[in-house]
Amino acid sequence: MSHRCVTPDHARRGAFSGIEKGIAAALFALFLVACAPEDEKTLAGYVEADLLYLAPQDAGVVKSLSVREGDRVNAGDILFALDPDRLSLAADQTKATALGVAARAADEGAMTKQIAEAEAALKLAEKTFRRSSELVKDGAVTKEKFDIDATALASTKAQLERLRAERDAMLREWDGATAAARLAERRLADLEMTAPAAGSIERIYRRPGEVVAAGDPVVALLAPENIKIKFFAPEPMLSSLKSGATISFTCDGCDGAMTAKISFIASKPQYTPPVIYSIKEREKLVFLVEARPDNQDALRPGLPVKVLAP
Repeated sequence: MSHRCVTPDHARRGAFSGIEKGIAAALFALFLVACAPEDEKTLAGYVEADLLYLAPQDAGVVKSLSVREGDRVNAGDILFALDPDRLSLAADQTKATALGVAARAADEGAMTKQIAEAEAALKLAEKTFRRSSELVKDGAVTKEKFDIDATALASTKAQLERLRAERDAMLREWDGATAAARLAERRLADLEMTAPAAGSIERIYRRPGEVVAAGDPVVALLAPENIKIKFFAPEPMLSSLKSGATISFTCDGCDGAMTAKISFIASKPQYTPPVIYSIKEREKLVFLVEARPDNQDALRPGLPVKVLAP
């Protein structure tokens, strides 16, 4: 809100002299402060965006880049891809390992046959031991023969248990090898990065032929839903600001007032907002407030805005 100030006639004509001039100067200074333009019905703010920094999950060489800075993309569009040669070899190796383990653990595999033979040998050993147990009482079988049959039975049982344990371990190894093969295929597929949401390409950090580390961004994507308004509200105004409430704001280039919904109100105060955006608010106790605009088309990160105080 601006005020139209008119200086007193005596001040304009310089009609004071001596002590009166000093008093007049002081009064005139106070008059200017009182008439300084102030706008207490708007709060200074700015547009900010949470960029999506898209990076590969594995290190590699950038093979292709399908976008340029400023391009608009849709969700699912291919943005870039890494060279798959190294991971292809690793995937082939894990697949071969999984197939080898599967062959050994298959129903007709060597391990299954060994278990079947051990089970047959156990039945024979049990039958032989029962016969020896009956005959040793009558003296038809010597104690030495009985001991040999008992030892053979225990050995056959132990061998069967060992083979079954090996089969169980092999089945677990098969599961592990199969999971490793699926992981290798997934890592290979993840070398091609697609856009997780529609938006615009803000920055490109790596070009084809450059080596990129795992987690090192290649492109930055700005999704419209990640644009927000940030402003600083004085403490007395907090009672009129609620999460989910609608606020109005204006900006350079905006077609009239726009609306946004408050998404965050800081619980701790700050003593000054960023000075580049609001010098006049300095030294005041203010709280950071964020709001999501209903229409993001005309908004760009860094754009100053004026929030209409509720």
